[in-house]
Amino acid sequence: MTSYGRPPGGLPPQTALMTGRAVFTEAYAVIPGGVLSDIVASPLPFWEGTRSWTLARPMTGFAETFAQLLLELAPGGGSDRPEPDPAAEAALFVLDGEAALTIEGRASRLEPGGFAYIPPGAAWSLRNPAGAPARLQWIRKAYARLPGLPAPDPIIVNERELTPAPMSGSDGRWATTRFMDPEDLRHDMHVTIVTFEPGGLIPFEETHVMEHGLYVLEGKGVYKLNRDWVEVEAGDFMWLRAFCPQACYAGGPGRFRYLLYKDMNRLPALRPGARP
Repeated sequence: MTSYGRPPGGLPPQTALMTGRAVFTEAYAVIPGGVLSDIVASPLPFWEGTRSWTLARPMTGFAETFAQLLLELAPGGGSDRPEPDPAAEAALFVLDGEAALTIEGRASRLEPGGFAYIPPGAAWSLRNPAGAPARLQWIRKAYARLPGLPAPDPIIVNERELTPAPMSGSDGRWATTRFMDPEDLRHDMHVTIVTFEPGGLIPFEETHVMEHGLYVLEGKGVYKLNRDWVEVEAGDFMWLRAFCPQACYAGGPGRFRYLLYKDMNRLPALRPGARP
């Protein structure tokens, strides 16, 4: 069974050094797992037995297209009305524990590695049915509807059921596990798992219109973000604004893997608040 990175919780001792790896710039941010302590956790409205860490939210100079949260559900915790925004779509990924998810009356059980896509306007609920805490990533986005295209269907799958697709020319050292069909233009975002074998790398500085949220699931790596090189490891989160140059290599000794969000398949909006 794959083990995914998660924050340690608690609080550091008074003897700990303050200086760490957290970085916030106009082009990117790095939120190390170690700073996701109890003191920055927050409850959520209409959620019981749940605490959350907000990793990204729409705001000036930060994320523009999405919000991303880390949830910790105590046994029995969760919500029967988790999403107050009828325009919001969602993606869930279970890091550890179990989650009982119901979408429009259809019940599913998600284990570690389990992924769910929830269309905008769908009625859904989420509970922890087990006797141990459950932790998961929750990505929220205002869905960009297009005339003539319906919203996507729900998706329930575990990453173990999917075959990673090797990137061209990488000799299998760089691969992507896709939860959405890249040819399905109903989707305005993609969530994938990117895997690098030890020594694998992105061999050029990607510079593109897609905004990114990256949560490191396994291993460690060195990331080039704008003009800086930063070290990241399991449990860390990175935000990259559109056009932020990026590249990376896996630091070993094991695989380097992260959960990746990006906005896709829509023309850029030409007016503030306008739909593409």
